[in-house]
Amino acid sequence: MLEIKKLTKKYGSFTALDGLSLTLDHGVYGLLGANGAGKTTFLNLLTDNIKRTSGEILYNGREILTMGKEYRKKIGYTPQLLGIYEDFSARKFLHYVGALKGMKHKECKIQTEKNLEIVALSKYAHKRLGSFSGGMRQRVLLAAALLDNPEILILDEPTSGLDPEERIRLRNHIAEIAENRTVLLATHVVVDIEIIAQKVILLSHGKLIRFDTPQRLIQDVCEQTGAASLTLEDVYLYYAKNGRTGEDKKENSHV
Repeated sequence: MLEIKKLTKKYGSFTALDGLSLTLDHGVYGLLGANGAGKTTFLNLLTDNIKRTSGEILYNGREILTMGKEYRKKIGYTPQLLGIYEDFSARKFLHYVGALKGMKHKECKIQTEKNLEIVALSKYAHKRLGSFSGGMRQRVLLAAALLDNPEILILDEPTSGLDPEERIRLRNHIAEIAENRTVLLATHVVVDIEIIAQKVILLSHGKLIRFDTPQRLIQDVCEQTGAASLTLEDVYLYYAKNGRTGEDKKENSHV
């Protein structure tokens, strides 16, 4: 379990993340927000890549800053912009990532084959990454993030730029692997979150706007607007336009 308490990050006079508090357990959590909302800052704080200004991040009750390497080994992370060695085969790339993670060679080989099977790339394991489609590359990165069995999986725009078939395939893989781990999915493809996320984290200007199930978010905005039916994307656009209402503040005062 991850507990985030009053997490704040400032760059000089600019506040990128402002007093964020929420709790994440097993399952898929969608992270939504316009550019500049604080999503990337939040992910970098969770992965301990940057220093926070204030607040706490607790993993099973322990502050992650005191856990150091022990905490980082529990994280699988696919950044939005990540280079890939095009001359490597998929199998060689996973072996390389496993070595960087400090895995024993035998265990890395076992997990490599297992993870390639999970993302449906076993028959392409010997192929050069330079010959892979965008969707296949993203699946390789997901397989690499799963090495060493991380308990927390952080995915930044994993389906960006993929065609609909590849996006659905990757989305289904993400849903399947989330049963026994915490998956944080940051994306602009709102339909992916609507389909597989247990809860949605909605940020705006560094603040938490809403933290609830997709169904509850849709229901609330339908009641506020009188609409008969809406999608999660409609909800996202509604909050992007209208910001945080007094009702939202009351609902989230406990978060």
